[in-house]
Amino acid sequence: MAATVSLFSTFDSHPHHYLYAYPNPYHNHVAHSRLHHPPYFNTLPPNPKHPLPLQLKSGCYRLVLPLSSSSDSPSSTSSFFQEPLRTGRFLSNEELEKLRVLENFSYSHEFEFGSMSVRVMRTDEIDITADLLAQSFAKSLLLPLGYVKLLAYLVKQYLIERRALMPHTATLVGFYKCVDGGEEEEQLAGTVEVSFNKQGANASPPTPTPPKDSPYICNMTVREPLRRRGIGWNLLKASEELISQLSLRRDVYLHCRMIDVAPFNMYTKAGYKTVKTDNILVLLTLQRRKHLMCKKLPVLDNPSEIYFSSPDEALHE
Repeated sequence: MAATVSLFSTFDSHPHHYLYAYPNPYHNHVAHSRLHHPPYFNTLPPNPKHPLPLQLKSGCYRLVLPLSSSSDSPSSTSSFFQEPLRTGRFLSNEELEKLRVLENFSYSHEFEFGSMSVRVMRTDEIDITADLLAQSFAKSLLLPLGYVKLLAYLVKQYLIERRALMPHTATLVGFYKCVDGGEEEEQLAGTVEVSFNKQGANASPPTPTPPKDSPYICNMTVREPLRRRGIGWNLLKASEELISQLSLRRDVYLHCRMIDVAPFNMYTKAGYKTVKTDNILVLLTLQRRKHLMCKKLPVLDNPSEIYFSSPDEALHE
């Protein structure tokens, strides 16, 4: 989708997620039928959310710059940190510590016929993640296959921009490996995005508007052949574990469209409650009415202790 293309809200056919494209200063809303929470795609350069400090004290901030291919000196910061952070902004020691948490984060779950692992999306996984989101979006809108590459390009730019805001936001990817007797490589099964605070919040979230300084889960999708296996459920659980490690706020928000009964049931079983619902007048904008749901995470010494009932209770994904 080039800078001259606009997507209109008349395409709102998505069950639980919303895609926002900003090809020009006038943005238009588009819905996505397999994403669980509103995604946002902005092809314009993001406004700087972390202005350079006017006064720097030694040891308080570091400037993270792109690695030079000709540099021979070892770096104290791994490539996981430096590759996505090409904005030249200063990072505090607290932000660097949070980046290390993201680098080391790992979640796993064993199914009866397979296993799943979740981690923060790496640079070399941006393309496959963008393709998964674009394919799901195009299929839900019954768009020609020729639009998939165009959508994938937009999604890729969005993912790159969001990675530049780490550690205030993160995109998680889940990989599934089948254990049916034969050897099979892991495949990307799903993805979900988490923002932890105001710095990582999207500038134009969908309605009802969640608090920008609270954690927010969005952009969840699962590869179609792997749905109804509990993958979406475990992506949600992994998101909550990561939030427990990186945010002091316990209230977690997400959106769910009113017509999406299965996702709504999953969120309800996971402990989310509806706090606000779109006014019926939102239908005049050709958008689906949505619930804003919230869950208060318990304060635990071990974030992995977050209680979830069996994923078999919510195999809608």
